[in-house]
Amino acid sequence: MKYTLLLGSESKSRQKLLHDARIPFKTIGHSADESACDWNMPLKEVLTSITCSKMEHVVLPVGNEGDYSFVLTADTMGLDSKGNIHGKPISKEDAIEKIIALRGRGKVATAFCLDKKQFLNNFWQVQQRIVQVVETEYEFNIPNEWIEHYLQEVPDYMTISGAITIEGFGAQFLKSIRGSYTSIIGLPMFEVREALQALDFFN
Repeated sequence: MKYTLLLGSESKSRQKLLHDARIPFKTIGHSADESACDWNMPLKEVLTSITCSKMEHVVLPVGNEGDYSFVLTADTMGLDSKGNIHGKPISKEDAIEKIIALRGRGKVATAFCLDKKQFLNNFWQVQQRIVQVVETEYEFNIPNEWIEHYLQEVPDYMTISGAITIEGFGAQFLKSIRGSYTSIIGLPMFEVREALQALDFFN
């Protein structure tokens, strides 16, 4: 392919999804404060705010005049049956509380922001932007007696929304899913591919 996607995320799951889809990418950093948003907003708006903030704070390499780049940022959060939003845990105790709160039927949403930028006058300027949020309903249940073992088997749980993963060891606790499987993992790949195609990434 002509272009390499710039991924503003350290998520191993997102990287694996792109790798498996044979979409060339490299990771870049961002300086966004993910906590600096209005958490009283609905889930979709919280995710959109954080994802776009990440895009505004990505660290891009210097380009040559006229160059194009494609930049992707994303964020994933869960919503429990009581309507509470759950992001990444801040401690082991918080992770356990989130796992219990998210038992049974819940919702996971992933927002992504995709920019097509052009380097003009020594500055990356946005030519086109696609922002989308994909929600998925699921039923996930880790019994109390399994929580400690789960946390041992998922050592990166502090970096995962709600401390819940449906990959690897966590797959055995997923009862049902209605919607995008890859959105729960961290990137709704069908929608991401469509967005990349709409911005001529594959040409």
